[in-house]
Amino acid sequence: MNCQIKKLIILGQIFLFMSLNITAQIERVEPLNWWVGFKNNNLQLLVKGKNISNAIPSIIYDGIHIMSIEKGSSPNYLFLNLKIEKDTKPGKFDIVFHQDNNELKYKYELKGRKKNAEDFIGFNSSDAIYLITPDRFANGNEVNDQVSGLKDQTLNRQQDYFRHGGDIRGIINHLDYIDEMGFTAIWPTPLLTNDMSESSYHGYAITDFYQVDPRFGTLEAYVELAEKLKERGMKLIMDQVANHCGIEHWWMKDLPFDDWINQQENFLKKQIVLKSNHRRTVNQDLYASEIDKQLMADGWFVDAMPDLNQRNPFMATYIIQNSIWWIETLGLGGIRQDTYPYPDKDFMSDWAGAIMNEYPNFSIVGEEWSVNPLLVGYWQKGANNKDGYKSNLSSTMDFPMQHNIVAALNENEEWDTGLIKIYEGLANDFYYPSPNDIMIFPDNHDMSRIFTQLGEDITKTKMALATVLLLPRIPQIYYGTELLLSDIAKPGDHGLIRTDFPGGWLGDEVNGFTGEGLSDNQKEMQSFLKKALNYRKGSKAIHRGKTIHFAPDNGIYVLFRVLDDETVVMILNKNTEPVQLDLNRFKEMRLDQKPMKNIISDEPIIWNSPLEILEKGVVLLTTKM
Repeated sequence: MNCQIKKLIILGQIFLFMSLNITAQIERVEPLNWWVGFKNNNLQLLVKGKNISNAIPSIIYDGIHIMSIEKGSSPNYLFLNLKIEKDTKPGKFDIVFHQDNNELKYKYELKGRKKNAEDFIGFNSSDAIYLITPDRFANGNEVNDQVSGLKDQTLNRQQDYFRHGGDIRGIINHLDYIDEMGFTAIWPTPLLTNDMSESSYHGYAITDFYQVDPRFGTLEAYVELAEKLKERGMKLIMDQVANHCGIEHWWMKDLPFDDWINQQENFLKKQIVLKSNHRRTVNQDLYASEIDKQLMADGWFVDAMPDLNQRNPFMATYIIQNSIWWIETLGLGGIRQDTYPYPDKDFMSDWAGAIMNEYPNFSIVGEEWSVNPLLVGYWQKGANNKDGYKSNLSSTMDFPMQHNIVAALNENEEWDTGLIKIYEGLANDFYYPSPNDIMIFPDNHDMSRIFTQLGEDITKTKMALATVLLLPRIPQIYYGTELLLSDIAKPGDHGLIRTDFPGGWLGDEVNGFTGEGLSDNQKEMQSFLKKALNYRKGSKAIHRGKTIHFAPDNGIYVLFRVLDDETVVMILNKNTEPVQLDLNRFKEMRLDQKPMKNIISDEPIIWNSPLEILEKGVVLLTTKM
């Protein structure tokens, strides 16, 4: 056989390989897979590959039809709009791309759904949510602490803004602790890939919406976390970001359309990109100027986070399908949506509506960082908004009440200061469509620790936590609150707020999981929260009972939660000297002479006047013996 014939054979083999193996031609197809049986039987596939727009795709599979093919502005994208018939069977099939007499094949899969849509039960007021910053909670797998090929290799626990090594395995390893503390759900901050050059630990600059950050683990580990939570009757809430991506996102090097991100032309020309003015009130303001609206909607959150343009219909579909993909893949018990007022608000209504249409018992909470209850209430489903806006959002975050609780405990008692802030703040519930579905918290990953906000006063911190757990709300507690973690050294510093959980790393001298090395104050706070949470877990009165409270008087605020034969009483007392509480004022509660129990100490008492309160703090009582 001569050399010329050998060359022809080799060229033929190369051509055959290229014609059969699309992975050599196509970089990605998203969503990665899909499912049969959705109410919305449309699916849009993003196909990325060099000059793929020149190809003509076809699918031969019963029940699947290509309805249209759309090209992007870049020649390296195709968007396939598919229709999936109701009776389509799960299975794998080839998407065949015909290009220049070649056939390029990509294997795609339609899966069967593991459970009915109605069985995706979201979080509600019976839950207590543990918020975790995964990089700072526990290191369960040291092998993935640093991953070759990623930009950020700054592993150093001594530096607040470097990676510390916490991961999904670390959370899985300590589910016993979380469960035994009395939490019923966890909300980890984003676990998707943040291939950024610095500060990649926090997770909010996503560079691949379908990939788990390998420093946190694998998709299989994420699924395992979800499954182990379900086995315990607990829920997994996913932190999602619709407003922006990370500047190193894979599509930033080859954007599909000319308007895929906001201010795209300026970005590509390396001109100044305007930042958001963060004036979230323009979403409701009757008098807002157009320039203020534009800066809020189109301005980038920060330089490193390009602002996604949800008004582009392909981007809108991409985000909606991505959320649904994760709900199905993980069997989620809820979504927390970051920076809710920043994306296009009509899109956010469509996004939440699409999810709730598919999963009628699901829950979504949106972050609106405002202490004005009118602004927070605007975003909740059922709000009677003057502009007619319908959000489809089940839950919002109660920044107003969080602000009121801190003020109430830090201020002196006067006519319009102190505990009256909680009393009058709760009175604003008349405005909310569903107060019970609002999420309340003493602090979170973006604000000073509650122990810091209250001047490292343990008594005040207990009062704050009790209030959060007793209000008609969904409570969220940030990891380490039970151990009095503080950022007092640099108040408000995000790296310090997100400090390591003691005991999450081999060699830690203090271990919050086992109690080893904890101070007496830390043990006391951990025990207090554990008692309160575990009582709350079984309390129907707190979950869905009637709320009755009495105006603060003489430095004391009393709130009742009542359902059937269970009454729970919270007494907040700011007096530093012993005080006699006249119980005749509360006759309408019909508790006279009833036996009760202190929820924290288990001590029995009889409800008869007067009730002596010996010291400043909180008293939690129940008729449930």
